[in-house]
Amino acid sequence: MSFALPADAASRPTPFYLYDLALLERTLAAVQQAARKRDIHVHYALKANANAPILERIRRHGLGADCVSGPEVQRALDTGFGPQNIVFAGVGKSDAEINLALAADIWCFNAESVEELTVLNELAAAQGRRARVALRINPNVDAHTHHYITTGLDANKFGISLNDLADVIDQLGALPHLELVGLHAHIGSQITNLSVFGELSRKLNELQTWLEGRGHHLPHLNVGGGLGIDYHNPDTQAVPDFEAYFQMFEQHLVRRPGQQVHVELGRSIVAQCGALVSKVLYVKRSQQTNFAILDAGMTELIRPALYGSYHQIQNLTSQGSRQLYDVVGPICESSDTFGREVAMPETRRGDLVVIRSAGAYGEVMASNYNLREKAEAVYVG
Repeated sequence: MSFALPADAASRPTPFYLYDLALLERTLAAVQQAARKRDIHVHYALKANANAPILERIRRHGLGADCVSGPEVQRALDTGFGPQNIVFAGVGKSDAEINLALAADIWCFNAESVEELTVLNELAAAQGRRARVALRINPNVDAHTHHYITTGLDANKFGISLNDLADVIDQLGALPHLELVGLHAHIGSQITNLSVFGELSRKLNELQTWLEGRGHHLPHLNVGGGLGIDYHNPDTQAVPDFEAYFQMFEQHLVRRPGQQVHVELGRSIVAQCGALVSKVLYVKRSQQTNFAILDAGMTELIRPALYGSYHQIQNLTSQGSRQLYDVVGPICESSDTFGREVAMPETRRGDLVVIRSAGAYGEVMASNYNLREKAEAVYVG
């Protein structure tokens, strides 16, 4: 086990989020090395983690910002991301959010419906602007991931159906304050079967050929994100295989001369650099189950409660023979469970426990349910 606590961990109130900035730097260097050799521009998805110290390092490595809300657009601007490097996606952009992004003159809106395009055109006209848009299409590609984080199937709320695309293209001619600059697709999250990115590429190739037949030559393709991480082996697979990921697009995506390709990565950049550190409040034993009850709960990391996700759990204090524990939190919900039948050394009250790979969709999804206070963020490295 290579995980190490900061020297003052014993004196810190728990729970707290712990971020390894040295690992983040290594991850950023790896993703940029793999992307730049293929002339692919990486946007970081703020929804994974929007902490300022993390965003500052991401910006310094030359990544753009992928935002799905007005406040995320504002956070990107406040952290120093140039408007020319910000894209704004999301199926339900409010007028206020659109106006904020228009006033900042962000690079591109990823638009998801003809209704959104109509509103965007009206708001751009009111500001005397012309908004750049990429049409987010729903390619009906199965990402083979959890159904809660699949976004590219016909049954999902995201994107423009391929059956409706011709009508949308036709209506763009009546929206003079919009400039069509590209296509956008995002098929899901925590994708580990990389072949689906090849399938997505082939769909985009077909769409480009179809659009060119209608007189549209697009300078940009945005293939979304979704690259998964290894939650079971956070130490041996601390940095994802970005080479294999980008190679899928290099092999299967047909780029036109001068065409820029964009990706939107979030989890794969920040997940492994973060962890949730907690303390054992009680060990409750019964004939059926041993419960290790932590002071962290679904208010600090909701993923296991939300869709049964796995996170590696380690007891950092005790050693010796291992026993099975259901590791749970203090929240008044039966779903407030981090893991069942987790093998740990015999665990006692006061032991420190770490829940790994919590840098993405951990702190950013925290809540104050049960009126709990927000846990502190600690940075090392």
